[in-house]
Amino acid sequence: MTIRIFLLVLLSVTISAVAQVALKRGMSGPIVQRALDGSELVPKLIAVGMSPMVFLGLALYAVGAVVWLLVLAKIDVSQAYPFVGIGFLITLGFGVLLLGETVTLARIIGIAFVSVGIVVLSRS
Repeated sequence: MTIRIFLLVLLSVTISAVAQVALKRGMSGPIVQRALDGSELVPKLIAVGMSPMVFLGLALYAVGAVVWLLVLAKIDVSQAYPFVGIGFLITLGFGVLLLGETVTLARIIGIAFVSVGIVVLSRS
């Protein structure tokens, strides 16, 4: 894998992690939360669809998918896909930094296992 392809993988995974944060922010907003408390489906869908952060998250997923397609055009999916696990690390970091989430020992252990797995798979 060339450095260019690795950087494209990292870009795609990072975009997806940012998309997760945007979706979380959008779904946690007061308008969406009030709509989700109701029983009617249509107001829920409208509130979610009208949330700028939800829209941003979905748009970022689309951009990340395009970058991922560029990766898959250059290397085997079995070589590229293990690096998606890096997204766990990035998302955890963004969750802590941007959303104030806490890091538990179980999460640290899980991330360590994922990291070791990525290294093992990337070297094979």
